[in-house]
Amino acid sequence: MACVPDQFQHLLSPGRIGSVAIRNRIVLPAMDQNNCDDGLVTDRTIAHYEARARGGAGLLILETSAVAYPYGSTSRHQPALSHDGVVDGLRRLADAVHAHGARMVVQACHHGKVSSLDTAEGRPVLVPSVPIPPIDRQAMLLDTTVDELMAMATMTGGKFPEHEEASVERLERVVSCFTDAAARIQAAGMDGIEVHAAHGYLISTFLSPAWNRRTDAYGGTTVGRAKLLVDVVASIRKRCGPDFALIVRLDGNEYGVQDGTTPELAAEYARLAVAAGADAIHVSAHSSAGSGVGFTDGPLPWQSCQYEGFARTVKAAVDVPVIAVGRIQPADAERIIGSGGSDFVSMGRQLLADPDMAARLTVGRPDLVRPCINCFVCVAQNFWNGRPVCAVNAQLGSDLPEPETADRQRHLVVVGGGPAGLECARTAAGRGHRVTLLEKESRLGGTAWFSSLTTPLNGDLVSYLEASLHELGVDVRCGVTADEATVADLEPDVLVVATGARRIRPDVPGSDMPHVLSGDDLRSLLTGGGDRGERTPGPGTRILLAAGRALGLTSDMGRIRSLSRIWMPVGRSVVVIGGGLVGTELAEFLAERGRSVTVLEEGQDLAPEMAHPRRWRALHEARRHGVAFHTGAVPTSITERRVTYRVGTVDHEVAADTVLLAAGVHTDRSLVERLRGTCGEIHVIGDADKVGYIEGAVRSGHLIGRTI
Repeated sequence: MACVPDQFQHLLSPGRIGSVAIRNRIVLPAMDQNNCDDGLVTDRTIAHYEARARGGAGLLILETSAVAYPYGSTSRHQPALSHDGVVDGLRRLADAVHAHGARMVVQACHHGKVSSLDTAEGRPVLVPSVPIPPIDRQAMLLDTTVDELMAMATMTGGKFPEHEEASVERLERVVSCFTDAAARIQAAGMDGIEVHAAHGYLISTFLSPAWNRRTDAYGGTTVGRAKLLVDVVASIRKRCGPDFALIVRLDGNEYGVQDGTTPELAAEYARLAVAAGADAIHVSAHSSAGSGVGFTDGPLPWQSCQYEGFARTVKAAVDVPVIAVGRIQPADAERIIGSGGSDFVSMGRQLLADPDMAARLTVGRPDLVRPCINCFVCVAQNFWNGRPVCAVNAQLGSDLPEPETADRQRHLVVVGGGPAGLECARTAAGRGHRVTLLEKESRLGGTAWFSSLTTPLNGDLVSYLEASLHELGVDVRCGVTADEATVADLEPDVLVVATGARRIRPDVPGSDMPHVLSGDDLRSLLTGGGDRGERTPGPGTRILLAAGRALGLTSDMGRIRSLSRIWMPVGRSVVVIGGGLVGTELAEFLAERGRSVTVLEEGQDLAPEMAHPRRWRALHEARRHGVAFHTGAVPTSITERRVTYRVGTVDHEVAADTVLLAAGVHTDRSLVERLRGTCGEIHVIGDADKVGYIEGAVRSGHLIGRTI
């Protein structure tokens, strides 16, 4: 349904930062793409930003760029600003973005204590003071796989940093590096610069009382700690003049360290930056905890509008525009700007998921905005200088251009309405093919829709895909079983099988008891649908099905979410067999609702399918709610009240009113064999071909949809 014309009147209204007019209040913040070649902008870099400019965003901020490259840098793949040879690439980028009506600034940074290139190449990293605050390096090992740790170690060649207390002479050179970088940015035709004074980089550590214990002019007081920032801002303003936009990015809060930056202190720093010549303040946050989960406090927020309050505190202190950030979706962006909480809103991961978000909102179609599902797949790659990818946008990081119109129209029959089938149908129909989609259940979404009980954003993805298929005229037929006769009658030119995985019950005594529920059992229970498991529901399951229907648990997911807060059809003591992505999410969900939950995982790693930042947060929250995780745990028997399991040679047991099976997921190509004679060209995608969850399903569906 199209929105009313003024639904996003504040978000889509023109704005201004300094002398730079901006067509709307939507900002793409700096998000590392690792596309540069020894610091130089490449065609790949330009294509990424041009897509977001074409899609209607108002202001784009180039990813973190090193003012003293390769010194004070994190990667050879980030943009450099340290020599005149970078100007040509920046100019080509500026021209490409301006051609689509957007504005662009460059985020300039000295990475200080996290300058990975300095560490890798044997140079000490700059900090305000030594010794540095204690950091628990062991905390980074928790819930991180060996492969991930090895990949992270490549950033520094396995070396640990040596810290050098920055001398006055070094700091004066840093100011000169920022100033010279700004002059190059201006010469390239960019609209301005963002001085990165957040996220634990050099200027950020000078602003933090926890890191800056100096007693000279660069420390001791609020004004002293701000001296480096003020000197940088004032020098850039003097060199570049009044018509060059100058934004300062600040930490609105510093998590995980005693005596760190607070929102009130951030407001003081913002006032000093504005007095020195800043045109706008961009309010983020940072964690100095030294732990994995700390990254999802800052700068990778896990909660919606996580930093909104910090932006409001700064907004009340300054008379220049404030940019808010922190998992803000369009409706919340409209609310925040409309209520005076900020003047602009950054939506980074959302613009990675859908470059055309602004254009969709402008024509009143928020239902066609592809949603970010907050899975952290994109940002995970930055921990080892990888190119970001996206679970819902298969084109990000792929070098794939926009799909081209098909040479001739063909009739595709897609069997299965989960993410793989939906994305395949969407992509193929968008290219001009005629598409018929068959779904056995009464509604679309498959396992992704069911998983929205624990992960609501998955439901938003299904809603977007469903709206897209309706817009493209795809013939969607729910409640239809794809047998040989049904498919043959449709006379497809191409058949795509996207029926998902099959789930096998473990060969454990008692696994067929009524209180042992598979994922298929739970889906049937909570949606009121028929049993899709490999057995007939036992008496206990049938009772729970009846109870679910009596409580109104139909296919209305909104009602299911509401009711699930007060009732779940499981006992008080729950054992989850399988500590992967599904088991971890179920465990946290149930523990939040008062269940005592134990997770048994045969392997040594928990939830390896999750991107590690998401895993860090998910396991942290699950443990906080009391979930007990046991790895190397092999179930040996299930009784009415207990589960026994073995770790090594030692037997254990745990109470269980309900046992949930969250393992045993396998590909399922059986339908392909049954339908082999109905079509000469058959493709298998999603979990039916390779278990890859939403990311793998969407990617496989997109690749087939764009090539047929």
